Parts: sequence; C-alpha cells; structure tokens
Amino acid sequence: MHPLILVLNGPNLNLLGTREPATYGHETLADIAELCRRTGERHGLAVEFFQTNHEGELIERIHAARGRCAGILINPAAWTHTSVAIRDALAAVELPVIEVHLSNVHKREAFRHHSFVSPIALGVIAGLGSNGYRLGLEHFAQLLKGIHHDQ
Repeated sequence: MHPLILVLNGPNLNLLGTREPATYGHETLADIAELCRRTGERHGLAVEFFQTNHEGELIERIHAARGRCAGILINPAAWTHTSVAIRDALAAVELPVIEVHLSNVHKREAFRHHSFVSPIALGVIAGLGSNGYRLGLEHFAQLLKGIHHDQ
C-alpha cells in the first residue's frame, strides 16, 4: 500500500482555467488533479485530491487525515490569510504540511503577504503555478523515503 498524501484546495479554485487567467493560468483544477495523480504514481504515493468552498468541510477533511495520511499538501487559497481554524486543524492532526500557491502571493496585494499556515508548514511553494503541486508531492516522496532527515 502506498503512503497517502491529501491534496486540499480552498475556495474559488474550482474556477481555475477561467478565473483571472493572467494570475492563475489556463489550467483547470481537473488538470492539476491529474498532474498530482501522475506525480504520486511516479513516486509511489497515493493521492487524494479535494476542493471545497466551505471552510468547515475543509476542516473535516483535515481531521479525517489524522492516522490515515502521511502528509497534507494544501492550497488554502483565500483562507491562507484569514483562517486560524484551518491553521489549528492542520496543527492538531500532527502531520507534515506543505503549503502551495499558484501565484506568488508576495508580489500581490499586501493582505496576501500573511499566512496563518506558513508557520506550521514544512515549506511553502508559491508562484510556480501547478508545478508547485508536483514539487510538493516530490518532496513528500523524498521525505517518506528518509532522504530529508533534517525536516
């Protein structure tokens, strides 16, 4: 059985491909889900991919990951900057977390520069588009194989 990585996506990411393509690109969320599935397969990881526009639903998925998943790759989207509840849920399940953003949030509006998730994450990948998801999953694969002992 392959280690399971939970890939979570926050609000409005269901509109990828049509929403602000100059910022978020033309790939759809389905394209990113397929990229994650292929990346996981290539690296011996099972990937569970989920998106919601409902904060409580995301928190329930985080809670359900405890004892079931090897890590969480999360694009909290707008909740990055607003949700202490998501931060607390991620901390409570005691799983490694990698935060990912399609755009470089630090080149955008000032309110996007603060993340409640970053201080508890192993790392943050921002501004590399969907490639950030691939890189996050590859890091989990290395971590689970013991390549990064310093994490």
